[in-house]
Amino acid sequence: MSELLYRMAMTRLMPMASREQRIILNELGCATEVYAHRHELHQLLSRSAWRVADALADMDSVLGRCQAEIDYCRSHNISILTIGDDDYPARLAQADDAPLVLYALGLGARQVLNAPHVVSVVGTRRCTEAGRQLCTRFAAELQQLLPDTVIISGLAYGIDIAAHRGALQAGLPTVAVLAHGLDQIYPRMHRDTAVQMLQQGGLLTEYMSQTTPDKVNFVQRNRIVAALADVVLVVESAAKGGSLITANMAFDYGRDVCAFPGRVTDAASAGCNMLIRSTRAALVQSAADLIETMRWQPQTHTPDGIQTELLPQLTDDQQAIINALRDTDEATLTDICTRLQWPVTRVMPLLFEMEMKGLLLALPGNRYKSAATPQLKV
Repeated sequence: MSELLYRMAMTRLMPMASREQRIILNELGCATEVYAHRHELHQLLSRSAWRVADALADMDSVLGRCQAEIDYCRSHNISILTIGDDDYPARLAQADDAPLVLYALGLGARQVLNAPHVVSVVGTRRCTEAGRQLCTRFAAELQQLLPDTVIISGLAYGIDIAAHRGALQAGLPTVAVLAHGLDQIYPRMHRDTAVQMLQQGGLLTEYMSQTTPDKVNFVQRNRIVAALADVVLVVESAAKGGSLITANMAFDYGRDVCAFPGRVTDAASAGCNMLIRSTRAALVQSAADLIETMRWQPQTHTPDGIQTELLPQLTDDQQAIINALRDTDEATLTDICTRLQWPVTRVMPLLFEMEMKGLLLALPGNRYKSAATPQLKV
């Protein structure tokens, strides 16, 4: 429990410094070691972490607050997820600025975060009725074509809440990433929807209780919305706004970005059209288009007689990757990391080695396909 306590203390003392938190944790091995050497961190850490290291000398001052938060979470059925946990979102863990600690509320919040397919839906708070209908139609189509998909958004006005409600109506799990603690819902008028989501997904935040929804928190929250997903879908967006920030974050994380186009005279779609024109987003008009863009397919079974586990030339790690590709035609790097729950630093060298040996085919867009089957002798 002390490791969790010290990780929470790091996040408390180093707000908006998730990247440096990860560097410090990686360099010292664990938060317990950080606490043990809190007064001599400048001597132990690389220069990249010095900017915030001084704050950690004061860890004792926040341990009481962190313990109170642990107690609060226990009494309110809130799960605390930390980097390295099996329940921590594998896609998010690949981001170098992923939060050390997350707080999740809901029956399915932990499970659905590592679902096979995750789509983050973002857009303007001042959406049109057409934008709301797009969200509803998209979720209904997605449920018919790929019902194991999770929809992520931010519970805000406009497209966010339309995406959540569309998912609930269609029977898809949906998770809201909040810019405040789980002791409140903002905006308040979305409380009923948030309560519904607890039975069909859940709520997620990096912030402790009693954290207010300050403006800066929403920008921070957007990185989680982007990194949690395989693809970010922009439904409506003005020429400037938070949804474009999220889309650009997703692009930087190596995630796919899709956008619904709008008429050239529609201010609410100016951002979507700009993303498409700049080739930072693929144009989609339906859930089927998004599925085709992502090259997602219904799972298929490996033909009888193919026994990849009998290949003598495969190591255990290589076999695990072949198994991860067994029930799908092809998969992205993110897909493979998620299925295996391995960090990208472990998977990438293996993929390269297997490609060189002819066991995998590398496809455009960081996608991979098993090439081992033709070599089998059964």
